[in-house]
Amino acid sequence: MFALRDARTSSPPSFILGLLAVAAALLVAGCGKKDGEGQQGAGQAQQPPKVGVVTVEPGVVGLVTELPGRLEASRVAEVRARASGILQKRLFAEGSDVQAGQQLFQIDNAPYRATLESAQANVAQAEANVAQTRAQAQRYKPLVEVNAVSRQDYDNAVASQKAAEAQLAVAKASVTTAQINLGYAAVTSPISGRIGRALVTEGALVGQGDATQLATVQQIDPLYVNFTQPASDALRLRAAIAAGQYKLAAKGQASVSVVLEDGTVYGRTGRLLFTDLTVDSTSGQVTLRAEIPNPDRQLLPGLYVRVRLEQAQIDNGILLPQQAVTRAASGDTVQVVGPDNTLSVRQVKLGPAQGNRWVVLDGLKAGEKVMVDGVQKLPPGAPGAKVTVTPVPWQPTGAAQSPQPSAAPAKQAE
Repeated sequence: MFALRDARTSSPPSFILGLLAVAAALLVAGCGKKDGEGQQGAGQAQQPPKVGVVTVEPGVVGLVTELPGRLEASRVAEVRARASGILQKRLFAEGSDVQAGQQLFQIDNAPYRATLESAQANVAQAEANVAQTRAQAQRYKPLVEVNAVSRQDYDNAVASQKAAEAQLAVAKASVTTAQINLGYAAVTSPISGRIGRALVTEGALVGQGDATQLATVQQIDPLYVNFTQPASDALRLRAAIAAGQYKLAAKGQASVSVVLEDGTVYGRTGRLLFTDLTVDSTSGQVTLRAEIPNPDRQLLPGLYVRVRLEQAQIDNGILLPQQAVTRAASGDTVQVVGPDNTLSVRQVKLGPAQGNRWVVLDGLKAGEKVMVDGVQKLPPGAPGAKVTVTPVPWQPTGAAQSPQPSAAPAKQAE
């Protein structure tokens, strides 16, 4: 009995030991799996983060300034009635193109024809009077030499001839005046351009007192665009050009592009005509005027536009996206990816902004790679710490790009 009881009491510990052995095996297997996963995750974390970079290349950068402006017709002529009378006909289509000298209106010219005919009759009468007095003076001339007539009679004949000739000149001038007034009855266009609506209708009495305005003709090819620039900016630009930092635009003339209200750029460039010599005392602005070709009549006078003006150029400038530059009180910096794919902070000297890009004047060399985006992928402590990255070409977002100056922009990394 005792032996039997002892066997029964010894079997439970063996069963428990078996269960413990199985649990230990499962625990070891689980730990081994977790260790493998941790090693794989550590291997992935050690991969250098990918950052977008651009490879810079110095080139000629045009300094483009965008300013508000308004379009204006290059020539404007108000067509007015210079002869008084009843308007009989309108001889043009409203909104059409007209040529200089083309007849636009017809005013009743009957009174002016009658005046002309009367003046012509006065000329004929004056010519007859001149012929009579000239003949009398010629007859008296040999008679006065032989004392057949008195000297007084001869002098009177000569004076009558000269008076008749003066009356003839007055009559001829009256004919010229009558012809001019008759011509005013046919109202013509003073310039070539596009005519607007007629301001009067047939049957209206025009030219009575003041010269009645009948229509307006505007020449819209080319167009003028008037815009303003802060006088301080103009002075700084001139000082930089004088110091040799910048140079004048090609051929010494600033090129002008027009941006419409919907953001599209007009397909033709213009040229700057002049810069006003006087600064507006209230706004501190100077007025500029440019000429824009408009052969397709796409632009209209009075339209509000944005003017992109290139007044100067930088020979060895570099364009960088603005997000690549960090601005601080201590200076402007960028992060450069070295040949070993490590990041380093570089201080740069910036010029003026060109849309959403900065012009870099100093601090970078041709061929260097500058990080544009991917800073959020860097480990804690960057920038400043030595970090290895994987540079990839930077792809700009789908947003509208900045105006492209005449320059070699920052080239994407190969």
